[in-house]
Amino acid sequence: MKSALKWTGNMKFDATAGANVVPMDASKPIGGGSAQTPKELVAAGLGGCTAMDVVALLKKHKQPLGGLEVDVDIEMTTGGYPTVFANALITFRAEGAVDPKILLEAVHLSQTKYCGVSAMLAKAFPIAYVVVLNNEEIGRGSAHFEG
Repeated sequence: MKSALKWTGNMKFDATAGANVVPMDASKPIGGGSAQTPKELVAAGLGGCTAMDVVALLKKHKQPLGGLEVDVDIEMTTGGYPTVFANALITFRAEGAVDPKILLEAVHLSQTKYCGVSAMLAKAFPIAYVVVLNNEEIGRGSAHFEG
């Protein structure tokens, strides 16, 4: 895997991997606030990685997923620099006639076996998750990877 960054002025950069480009910017007042910051992109990568796992596993089990939203809430350290992620809470909000046991198993497998971003980040700070199906909480857990 390779990523390249190109400075485009002020505090803006374009990150390129293959044919895909993602802009980055610093928050105001340092930057223009016109794109996600690098830390925000890491949080989005965490959410995207696990969301893709869950959708793939639900498709494998032929579950009729009507929608999925994944929120990643990060608490930052305080009292010094650099500020880093202290802990994360991932909330999965699914809709549809999905079997709750299969949904819970999909999230559990993502957070214990498949999501490489969670596996990397869980070495640095705790990651917890909540699973909501059709507006009802059906389970909780935490990322835990062996090895």
